[in-house]
Amino acid sequence: MRYLLGLDIGTSGTKTALFDEDGKTIQTATYGYELFQPQVGWAEQDPEDWWKACVKGIKDVIEKSGVQASDIKGIGLSGQMHGLVLVDKDHNVIRKSIIWCDQRTEKECDYMTKVIGAKRLIKITGNPALTGFTLSKLLWVRNNEPNNFEKIYKVLLPKDYIRFKLTDVFATEVSDASGMQMLDINTRNWSEELLNDLNIDKNILPNVYESVVVSGHVTEAAAKLTKLQVNTPVVGGAGDQAAGAIGNGIVSEGIISTVIGTSGVVFAATDTPRFDEKGRVHTLCHAVPNKWHIMGVTQGAGLSLNWFKRTFCAKEVEESDKTKVNIYDILTKKASKSKPGSNGIIYLPYLMGERTPHIDPNVKGAFLGVSLINNHDDFVRSILEGVSFSLKNCLDIIENMNVNISEIRVSGGGAESDVWRQILADIFQHSLTTVKASEGGALGVAILAGVGAGIYESVEDACNRIVKGKEKVNPNTDLKDLYSKIYETYNSAYPRIKDI
Repeated sequence: MRYLLGLDIGTSGTKTALFDEDGKTIQTATYGYELFQPQVGWAEQDPEDWWKACVKGIKDVIEKSGVQASDIKGIGLSGQMHGLVLVDKDHNVIRKSIIWCDQRTEKECDYMTKVIGAKRLIKITGNPALTGFTLSKLLWVRNNEPNNFEKIYKVLLPKDYIRFKLTDVFATEVSDASGMQMLDINTRNWSEELLNDLNIDKNILPNVYESVVVSGHVTEAAAKLTKLQVNTPVVGGAGDQAAGAIGNGIVSEGIISTVIGTSGVVFAATDTPRFDEKGRVHTLCHAVPNKWHIMGVTQGAGLSLNWFKRTFCAKEVEESDKTKVNIYDILTKKASKSKPGSNGIIYLPYLMGERTPHIDPNVKGAFLGVSLINNHDDFVRSILEGVSFSLKNCLDIIENMNVNISEIRVSGGGAESDVWRQILADIFQHSLTTVKASEGGALGVAILAGVGAGIYESVEDACNRIVKGKEKVNPNTDLKDLYSKIYETYNSAYPRIKDI
């Protein structure tokens, strides 16, 4: 039997997963690390923490599975998108990585829009200037840390730093690179006109490949640390959202993915690049060759429930520790005791600003409509509903871009809750299908590795073989009018609170 390894370098931890060629999960390991917030709205991580988590995870899955390293035929890399990793000429990390949810770069975004022009920026990169994307972070370092900027030899994304540690190769691939805002998504290569206009040296960027291409091989040093075999192929891989979409079989037009992770994403594959002229959703290159995707992002999805748990749920956390029942199962059970509409509370999930449909790094979250009748259950439910309304904003924009929707698949940590899945179906008023691909992004990049290694003919063929629908959640049509009315109120709230 041949095996494939998927590494998913996430925000809270790195998941390492070993699969056989039928997509069956053989062994997984997850190791977490710290998120640093030096100031409000800032978010950083240490790339060395990612590498240590990868080394531990790879050793774990090889040792515990009993699989021979020589039977692992390919490695795929996925990871949090948009992070800025700066490496000097001695290949050392210059500073902590500024990651995807960091919001410090508003001035740099204004500068980019002024120099390039809003419409031209969307035409080239598929997106307006965004605080979360890598380019604005690079400009921030140039403006605020000139000594660090002068040391830059290569600019990498989080997963591509792990590629370098495994292979000694500086490389990236189209899906993650198109989230840097330096790639021309029409030609699927670096935009020399944009880089020239912003006075950025193209040589600091790695070579960019299609996602299924083998970009390097495991070195002796990395093999010694991880117990992998020397020369094991490493493919381009994918940004976390494109990887998760492949793990869910979102590789052709008509099938939509909704992911409730730390952030929330609505994702649609397209055969041609399509743009929202207001830039409210992202158009990026898909990890499937000659495909693109549209992606709407809610910054604070699972993040909102995690924040609420940490801040207001000491009793429930204690109960979870005593009973060994998952804390999120306890919280979503509480949410189920509240009525649809959360007894009047509406939650706006803007804990880290927002991306879709409001490109606003400064807007703050809120609970609206609180009264004396409300209890803890109502607040929890309002979070599940508020995040679902924000995801519906994403879905509405994609529908208005003439993307056909034949099926919506749902995944991510939040989607493991039957309560949250039902709320999402009721607010979308669409049936939702869960998929068996529980490892999501790690499976997606393992599939890409399998294509690169010649195990599968194409990404589409692999998904047809591996990804199967599981259970279906149908919307409660009796709630359509109620949720439509609340959705109107939800949408009316942003203009009223955005300047507070």
